[in-house]
Amino acid sequence: MTGRLLAALLVVTLIFRCWLAAAFPITGDEAYFIWWGWKPDWGFYDHPPMIGWWLAALLMLHDAEWWLRLPVIVQPAVLALTVYFSLPRLIAGIGDERRLWAALLVLLAPVNVWNVFITTDTPLIYFSVFSGLAWIRAARDDAPRWYLAAGVLLAGAVLSKYFAAILGFAYLVDALRRRTRGAFAGLAIVYACTLPALALMVWWNSGNCWPNYMFNFVNRHTDAGWSLKTPLLYAVTLLYVIGPPVLGLAWRQYRADRRTASADSSLPTALGTLAWLPFLLFAILSLVKQIGMHWLLSFIPFTLIWLALRLNPAGLRRLGLFFAAFATLHIAGILIVSRLPLETWQKTRLYDGIVLTFEHQALARELQPYKKDWVLAMDGYSNAVTLGYNLRQYVAVFGEASSHARHDDMVTDFRALAGRNILILRKSAPNLDDYRKYFRQVGADSFEIRGARFWRVKGEGFDYPAYRDGVLAGVRRKYYALPDWLPQTACYMCDRYFSGETCRR
Repeated sequence: MTGRLLAALLVVTLIFRCWLAAAFPITGDEAYFIWWGWKPDWGFYDHPPMIGWWLAALLMLHDAEWWLRLPVIVQPAVLALTVYFSLPRLIAGIGDERRLWAALLVLLAPVNVWNVFITTDTPLIYFSVFSGLAWIRAARDDAPRWYLAAGVLLAGAVLSKYFAAILGFAYLVDALRRRTRGAFAGLAIVYACTLPALALMVWWNSGNCWPNYMFNFVNRHTDAGWSLKTPLLYAVTLLYVIGPPVLGLAWRQYRADRRTASADSSLPTALGTLAWLPFLLFAILSLVKQIGMHWLLSFIPFTLIWLALRLNPAGLRRLGLFFAAFATLHIAGILIVSRLPLETWQKTRLYDGIVLTFEHQALARELQPYKKDWVLAMDGYSNAVTLGYNLRQYVAVFGEASSHARHDDMVTDFRALAGRNILILRKSAPNLDDYRKYFRQVGADSFEIRGARFWRVKGEGFDYPAYRDGVLAGVRRKYYALPDWLPQTACYMCDRYFSGETCRR
């Protein structure tokens, strides 16, 4: 392993990721966050505001896919270089070859090969990894300035996603393990740094129906419960995202260290805590909840660094070669799939969504006659924001939709649409009786693009009072039943549509 080889891999992966980012259309999640950037605020419906702020800054210059995805395109390379240059400051006497292998593992971690999609995890990964490395440095030297750096970066993670709490809990566990005055003082510094970020979120949520709390802790967990399936799915997900051989190698290394009592005492215990505690917590959570792949990404670099520092040279070399071969397999597979015609996926249930994403110009032509005089809407938020991004025109959500990404409740004021004509684009055949009660007159037609059929429901003369009573009242009961103990200064759902009433259970 040489510096030239690592540099070559950095260049090759960056070229591939730039191509993929430019070739693959914006996904629903990405379009959702891009709308945050177009209308920046102090907070948003389901997550803290950091990704919206980042995208707002990028959108000041351009709105092309590759440009908006730039922070995630370069992320593996940035993290790999950070690991390479920071390791000598964390561990005395570390060899250059071991640093190179550690950087390579981070660069070629399976998800890092192909993930060019910008989400709330993009800033979370940056802030979490940098904060964790600062914490390890602070733990080594008991240096207040490094605790301060870890705290400021943790505050950035807190403003990115609520999973930052797991990193903060790992710091607590590490401080309890060390049980020194410096460790507890450092923990106090770190936690104090996060208080302004937490205060901002409390202030914003209290004036906006507490949507972050309701989404992350109530509404999205209606399907939670004891299950044998979700732990198995978590195990498979973890095996993939961390690299299939990693767990086996880590277990064998742990047993060898226990047998010979030869664990390297120079390695920081904080690294082991950050490397494995989050995955243990997710394993416990998986007993009742399905764990998303993206939930794990902030902690993978610590695990790979831990393994790179523990394995013997031969084992580390074999692991690095596996990562290189696995990355090559990913790249070859993606290149092959990219050459397949869209109709290859026609028999899958995802095909209409694929056409919606890839054939947006054809969709725009079908909707062009209605853009001026009709309000455009869809029946789901992911589809609505994807269409809206491609049209560069906001597309509302008509109907109850789901608990996910209800940011449209904040954006669309149905009072202002009273009497308007609304066109609802659907991917499934509509029952017009579901719409007649909300319009003076309703009609529908359909059209086909690449073998996928779409329906246009055309409602003339929108009846806002009927919609408030038939849809918005149910949305309020289902998604805005706030507990009494949460203080409210304002709530857009009740203030806008149900004057004089409060959104409470």
